[in-house]
Amino acid sequence: MTVESPEKLAEALESVGYLADDGIATAGYLALRLGRPLFCEGEPGTGKTSLALGLAEALDMPLIRLQCHEGIDAAQALYEWDFPRQLLHLRALEAAGDGGLDVEAAEQSLYTERFLLSRPLLKALQTAPCVLLVDEIDRADDEFEAFLLQLLDENAVTIPEFGEVRAEHPPLVVLTSNRTREVHDALKRRCLYHWLEHPDLGREIEILRRKIPNLGEGLAAQVAAAVHRLRAMELLKPPGVAESLDWAQALLALEMSELDAAAAARTLGAVLKYSEDLDRVRAKLDKLLA
Repeated sequence: MTVESPEKLAEALESVGYLADDGIATAGYLALRLGRPLFCEGEPGTGKTSLALGLAEALDMPLIRLQCHEGIDAAQALYEWDFPRQLLHLRALEAAGDGGLDVEAAEQSLYTERFLLSRPLLKALQTAPCVLLVDEIDRADDEFEAFLLQLLDENAVTIPEFGEVRAEHPPLVVLTSNRTREVHDALKRRCLYHWLEHPDLGREIEILRRKIPNLGEGLAAQVAAAVHRLRAMELLKPPGVAESLDWAQALLALEMSELDAAAAARTLGAVLKYSEDLDRVRAKLDKLLA
């Protein structure tokens, strides 16, 4: 799908349920137009991962996701050799040769695409054009960041036993970070950058109505207003949009049409995830729903 402007991209994202403001639409458009990775930072729940999902759907591209975690390495992110199948293949060659084996030919036959297990990064190069989501890069370590640089620079990786794999069409790369640590400048320099804020009240109401069609306008406004007040409190884990949606769905599941003190007290577990936060908010329910 060809996108002609940030406004057209915003319309395409809206058609698949992602409501992008001007900043997000412009950042996404420039990433497409310039062929640069898009690095998205922000608090958890501000829609960073959902942006990548929305871009893939709006642009009609496959989505390939790499979920980062502490200790992630090249084998998990790029490729592995299918050792059990290689061993079976080697035994089959020995049996077919009645004990005689051309060692060099056998070795070459082991390191072919047939035995190559593509992990997300390699799969993105082989599948492109696609959207490659590198989610929560701040959870990975410095060595993994360095490993990503060749891919971001060249849209290619080198596998020693196999050779170079280069994307015919560069993937649209979206990296996300919750800023649990600072990502190195070398990685950021290769990307366009966008900081995602929580949506304003009006847009959050619109998101709730769009995602939950049977949610009444009054209840959507009450939930959104209460969540905005929660974010202004000193909580261990302020709620994101995902928690707003969970809260609204919990209220509907209990057939509640209004967010009053009793309804809030019964359903706070849908929006708050720490006991300390629950205690703090229960003591101030009157202010939350004022």
